[in-house]
Amino acid sequence: MAILVDADTKVIVQGMTGRSGTFYTDLAVRYGSNYVGGVRPGKGGTRHLGLPMFDSVAEAREATGADASLVMVPAHHAAEAMLEAIEAGIRVIVCVTERVPVHDMVRVKQALEGSDSVLIGPNSQGILTPDACKIGVMPTRDAQPGPIGIASRSASLTSEVLAQCSRAGLGQSTTVGIGGDAVHGLGFRGCLEKFREDDATRAVVLIAEIGGREEEEAAEYLASVDYGKPVVVLVVGRHAPAQRRMGHAGTLSLLGAASAEEKADLLRKAGAIVARDTDDVVPSIQKALNKG
Repeated sequence: MAILVDADTKVIVQGMTGRSGTFYTDLAVRYGSNYVGGVRPGKGGTRHLGLPMFDSVAEAREATGADASLVMVPAHHAAEAMLEAIEAGIRVIVCVTERVPVHDMVRVKQALEGSDSVLIGPNSQGILTPDACKIGVMPTRDAQPGPIGIASRSASLTSEVLAQCSRAGLGQSTTVGIGGDAVHGLGFRGCLEKFREDDATRAVVLIAEIGGREEEEAAEYLASVDYGKPVVVLVVGRHAPAQRRMGHAGTLSLLGAASAEEKADLLRKAGAIVARDTDDVVPSIQKALNKG
């Protein structure tokens, strides 16, 4: 089992004919993911990478039964692409596009309310269920199937932690890059809820950062339930200067906002295990699983 995507997930790509869309679609198909078509206005009726092209998401879904979409379009078109996917009833929408305007994302968030769609991103590395489905740009080389669920705000640290887990024989159920922008879709709390319901996930890793309230909301959730599975958290940004953006829009330490240490303390008090650094993540998981 896994969360959100598996071998049966049917994926379309909005913006598949672009350079990035072509490259990452080809990688995902070679990995074994079930990509069933692409969307680009004016390209309907043609084929690209051997897959059928459609003029709209609604047409693609009707023809293929697609239930997931990868959005790989420029930032100024990304919101409209996400809104189109929501309106068409796509279940999982992954947007890797960076620098989507905040006011555009407010519209997208409003559209998500009351819908059955789950948005991952924007500015997301994507989602990966090993040996089953890859949507996005997440590397697959070190991924292995297993019992560890990973949710992360940092693309580079996702790759590092995933590789360390696999080397230690701790494969992954699903890895989710929730995105680095200040306004985004699925967050840590939503991932925790889904991993809790997944019988194949025995432990969860959160790779957290300064900025935003993802960690605070995760702590509030963990404190409110008997989670039943170990949650290991790595919080980075302890030495980040205040009021300076670090890497992406969501990583900004504002005066008065919780520091990395404060976020770590909140999560620890809520029952999470806080790793000292990347090298402490795997030992923390192993200790927690052996204790259980």
